[in-house]
Amino acid sequence: MNSWMFYALLSATAAGATAVLAKVGVQGVPSNLATAVRTAVVLVFAWGIVLARGESSGLRDLKARTLVFLLLSGVATGLSWLAYFKALQLAPASRVAAIDKLSLPITVILAWLALGEPVSLRLSIGISLMVAGAALTVGS
Repeated sequence: MNSWMFYALLSATAAGATAVLAKVGVQGVPSNLATAVRTAVVLVFAWGIVLARGESSGLRDLKARTLVFLLLSGVATGLSWLAYFKALQLAPASRVAAIDKLSLPITVILAWLALGEPVSLRLSIGISLMVAGAALTVGS
């Protein structure tokens, strides 16, 4: 298995667990507060790994363009998490997670438009099936 595939599967597994854990954790708590607690944990966890691996010296090498895009990515992540936790308060985790995974078709379109990444027929069919699956999930 490629190293990227291992990390992608680990990410998917953790994201699946996140939906269930967050659904339980957000009960009886304002969704924004729940997101803030989660974010604090992610912040401590990520910086702990950076410091343990001695990677903090890379901060000096960040170029302005890189920093701007990382900051914009952080804003997008924050908005995503806030909306995700609110959705979890309002709907079953299985439905929320299915709709959340529509981020893949959106990513493919944005990567095609902004990065010039190719979109093959096979990828288009797979994405179409994901969209259909999400639509079926919402309707159940």
